[in-house]
Amino acid sequence: MLDEQRFGADETPCLSVRHLSKRFGAGCPHCLGPGAQLNRNVCPRCGTVHAVRDVSLEVFPGEIVGVVGESGSGKSTFMKCLFFDEEATEGEVRALPYDGGAANLLELSPQQRRVVRNTVFGMVYQNPYLGLRMDFSSLSNIAEQMIAAGSRSVGVMRGRGEELLTRVNIPLTRAAEPPRNFSGGMQQRVQIAKALSNNPPILLLDEVTTGLDLSVQAAVLDLIQQIRRDFNVSMLVVSHDLGVIRMLADRTLVMLDGRVIESGLTDQILEDPQHAYTQQLVYSLL
Repeated sequence: MLDEQRFGADETPCLSVRHLSKRFGAGCPHCLGPGAQLNRNVCPRCGTVHAVRDVSLEVFPGEIVGVVGESGSGKSTFMKCLFFDEEATEGEVRALPYDGGAANLLELSPQQRRVVRNTVFGMVYQNPYLGLRMDFSSLSNIAEQMIAAGSRSVGVMRGRGEELLTRVNIPLTRAAEPPRNFSGGMQQRVQIAKALSNNPPILLLDEVTTGLDLSVQAAVLDLIQQIRRDFNVSMLVVSHDLGVIRMLADRTLVMLDGRVIESGLTDQILEDPQHAYTQQLVYSLL
């Protein structure tokens, strides 16, 4: 369901995912056939883990879509498939900024995938050690991302780095420091700056507030909202915390055991959850 007042009914999605699945294991006739009965998301006969099962979604320009679910629901594996950190088993992913949405990103060559990772998507990981080089300076982390997209001017990279670090509230007096010297909240802000370095139209945010103090969480969430307003960037936000999704997302998908069990406008899901699991999530906020 789409909020047509904010996102036009005839607008083309900037990100479209169709029937994406990820299996760990070869599968067997029992779990690959129609109406397969799994033990949660595990085949009781062959042990294949069906981590993501036939997930589809769209993200429109300027929109934030949230994906919420408990640990093991498949939400982070889904995100890793979009960013090529995991190889999807099947499905289609199309991004309007790449080839006008004509190409299935899952079928691209390694070189083409690097282009997508460096120019179409910006990724912010739950663990900053996955997204940052902790022994590089904060400026060098941003420059590295720009170099990967073809930038060669030291002056341009320094200017862009200082602009973005200022934007995410990292003092320029600390721009030459490596992120390992920073707090968890500051490391996440440097990650966000690095993700924005090449002006990607789509940000992927995976559990970006997990493990942070509540006051630091609030500051990071405020920053994400400001970035959406100032950069008009679309975002896909994954979290186990419906409170985070409530603050950020226009629309929400709820995942359980690899499947989307409910989706709709975030306000609608909060006010009238249909699935028993979604009801539990909503009641936990009360």
